[in-house]
Amino acid sequence: MVSGTILGEYSSAAQADTLWKAAFLDGHKLLPKILPGIISSIEILEGDGAAVGTVRKTNFTDANKDCKFVKDRVEVMDPENHTVKYCILDGGVLGVKVKSYSVGFCVTSTKEGGCLVKIEIVYESNGESLLPEEDANDLKQGILSMLKAVDAYLVANPDAYA
Repeated sequence: MVSGTILGEYSSAAQADTLWKAAFLDGHKLLPKILPGIISSIEILEGDGAAVGTVRKTNFTDANKDCKFVKDRVEVMDPENHTVKYCILDGGVLGVKVKSYSVGFCVTSTKEGGCLVKIEIVYESNGESLLPEEDANDLKQGILSMLKAVDAYLVANPDAYA
């Protein structure tokens, strides 16, 4: 097994507080609403949905042939610093492409009035090499696509989480 890290960034037109509320505090309600062709539901299995220890199960539609669901647990939730980290417990690429992985986000304000989201995916591979670049990119792009959808929703609905 080899440990690897995948880094990404996303610039949003939304303010940091607004994106934080929509994506990380209310994402379990918002994502199935704005991505109904991809996410059928997000169930809260333990906790309140936005606190350390919360366990969620994101169920995907048949549009996602490779993944039926992802179950994760909130490991870090720091609303003051807009930082969150999820540990993947089951589903997704777990057991298929990686032995374990976690996803962390840090949202910071930009001088232009929007925000920058930094993403860090830390994983342990199944084998003796890192994930192939294509698989690493697919994992990152899947996560970024959800952020982009939240951002687009906030641009179209500027009063939604103001």
